[in-house]
Amino acid sequence: MIDIKEKHNCCGCSACVQICPKQCISMSADNEGFLYPQVNSSICIDCGLCEKVCPVINQNEPKEPLAVYAAKNTNEEIRLKSSSGGVFTLLAEQVIAEGGVVFGARFNKSWEVIHDYTETVEGLEAFRGSKYVQSVIGDNFIKVKQLLADGRKVLFSGTPCQIAGLKKFLRKDYENLLTVEVVCHGVPSPMVWRDYLDYKRAERAAGKNTVSSSLNESPVITGISFRDKTNGWKKFGFKICYAASKAAENSVSKSANIANREITPFNEDLFMKGFLKNIYLRPSCYYCAARQGKSGADISIADYWGIQSIHPEIDDDKGVSAILINTESGLEYFNNIKSKVECLQSNYNVIIRYNSCIVRSVDVPKLKDEFWDIYPTRNITTIQLACNKTEPTLIIRALNFIKRSIKKVVKL
Repeated sequence: MIDIKEKHNCCGCSACVQICPKQCISMSADNEGFLYPQVNSSICIDCGLCEKVCPVINQNEPKEPLAVYAAKNTNEEIRLKSSSGGVFTLLAEQVIAEGGVVFGARFNKSWEVIHDYTETVEGLEAFRGSKYVQSVIGDNFIKVKQLLADGRKVLFSGTPCQIAGLKKFLRKDYENLLTVEVVCHGVPSPMVWRDYLDYKRAERAAGKNTVSSSLNESPVITGISFRDKTNGWKKFGFKICYAASKAAENSVSKSANIANREITPFNEDLFMKGFLKNIYLRPSCYYCAARQGKSGADISIADYWGIQSIHPEIDDDKGVSAILINTESGLEYFNNIKSKVECLQSNYNVIIRYNSCIVRSVDVPKLKDEFWDIYPTRNITTIQLACNKTEPTLIIRALNFIKRSIKKVVKL
């Protein structure tokens, strides 16, 4: 029976839930908003399958790639819509052209991140671009297994721990499966993400950061991009698009259209600031069991940070991917798309020098526990407190805030 005593020992892949023959395991959110398995012991038969498929309990050995490349899609439109070089789309298009199915992470109607699949090239648009929130896997491992058994080709993309979870769940290799991992900094709390979106809607309703808003209108989000390239790939921005206000609908001017979107530099956006300081990542992300090639993915895709110094001839500030080929199957698929890629063979040690998340987890921030202690009372504004290292600790600042509030009430 799976029993999570320390939360950093669960990556939330849900392999244990999907393998259970009695369906006695469910995923439940904790006070930080992360999902963990809960076992109904009254119907558990102690078969042990949940433990056998856990990628944290059963870690693979570290493995270096067979080859590495700096690469970018020659289709400029696709590349600009992608987080880095747009290579994932090419791999996915190849699988679909062969009658296959592609799994990836997308937003649902509530702008939560879930895993899903598509059988069409048009459906790939939803999977394009980074989503800095842990996706809900649901029963997608079961769907992958059934499609593979039916002889369909499948591309499954996800974070390293999700790839590792799928591999353990399947319990054998399939020639018709291609796994593509997106190198991961760590996954932020889905609860903080939901609270942040509520905060942004309230901010807009109050008339901030927009030239045309109304308190009588409920702001409706129509698009989100964590890695907008309007100001370049290296200085990407966080973009939220809103449905047009009545005032904007009556205008055809360019300024009215711009008013319906907000692009904030990544180092100024509140959610991104907290994410990049690792404050509200899943506990397992600080002790990742799937880095260093341990996930078993055929191909790893990362941002090629430092490209301007290593391969300046390929850098145009529109995005370049670092492609790590980990298996012969991965090499075969990459060779199949090479005619649509501008690429250079590169050096693994150079890549990890600029993108250390490939091989090591981020450190636990000193203010992490204090952040979660205060979050229930201060909500999303706690991020700003945690990001300002020069000011007093979170607890002191929170106490000062409470004191000021009490004084105001007394004066009234």
